[in-house]
Amino acid sequence: MSSARNVLVTGGNRGIGLAIAQAFKEAGDNVIITYRTGGAPDGLLGVQMDVTDSASVNSAFAEIEEKYGTVDVLIANAGITKDGLAMRMSDSDFQDVVDTNLTGTFRVAQRSLAGMMKKRSGRVIFIGSVVALLGSAGQANYAATKSALVGLARTLAREYGSRGITFNVVAPGFVETDMTAVLADNLKEKYVSQIPLGRFCSPAEVADVVTFIASQEAAYITGAVIPVDGGLGMGH
Repeated sequence: MSSARNVLVTGGNRGIGLAIAQAFKEAGDNVIITYRTGGAPDGLLGVQMDVTDSASVNSAFAEIEEKYGTVDVLIANAGITKDGLAMRMSDSDFQDVVDTNLTGTFRVAQRSLAGMMKKRSGRVIFIGSVVALLGSAGQANYAATKSALVGLARTLAREYGSRGITFNVVAPGFVETDMTAVLADNLKEKYVSQIPLGRFCSPAEVADVVTFIASQEAAYITGAVIPVDGGLGMGH
C-alpha cells in the first residue's frame, strides 16, 4: 500500500469516530469523514451521508470517488442507541437502531467493495462493542446489532479475502465520550468496578487499535474481533 491512503470514517465528526479520523490524518492518510448533520470538524474533509438511505450512501461515495479516488480503508463507525427494557421497547426504536448500526454498516461496506476489488486490497473495520457478546440490560436493539456485525464481518472476510480485502471488528468497552460523561458518578463507579484495568478507555486508545488493524503489519488479520475493553468482556 502507498503511504497515503483514502480513509473513510462514517460518523467521524465526534467521539470515537473523530479520534479515529484524527489518528489516520496524523499518520499521513487522506481522511474523509461522514456526518449526518453539523458538518465536518476543522481540518478534516467531510461529506454528508445518511447511512439509513441507500441513495445518500451512493451519492456520498460518488462525491468521494470523484474528488479523491476510491476508498482504501473504511471505518464503519456510525451508530445510534435507543435504550429501553425489551418489554417496553417500541418497534421503531428497535428498527431505527438496526437500520443505522447494522443495515447502514452493510450499505457502506457493500459500496466500498467495487473500488477495493479493482485494487485487490482494502481494509474494512466495523466498530462493534463489548455488549455484542456480553449483553447489556436495556440495550436489546444495540447489542443485537453489534453482535450481528461479527457475523457480517466474518462472512465478508470469507467472500473477499482472495481479493486482498480484510474485514475486522474492533469492540470497545466503556469509552470516555460525551455519552459516558453524563453518567452519574455512582453509575460510573459501578461500571469501573467491573473493568479489570479499573478505568474507562480513551477514544485515542480505540483509534490506536483501529489504525493498527488498517496497517500493513496487520495484513494477515481478518475475521477477527479485537476487544478494547480493559478486560470487561473477558471470556465472552
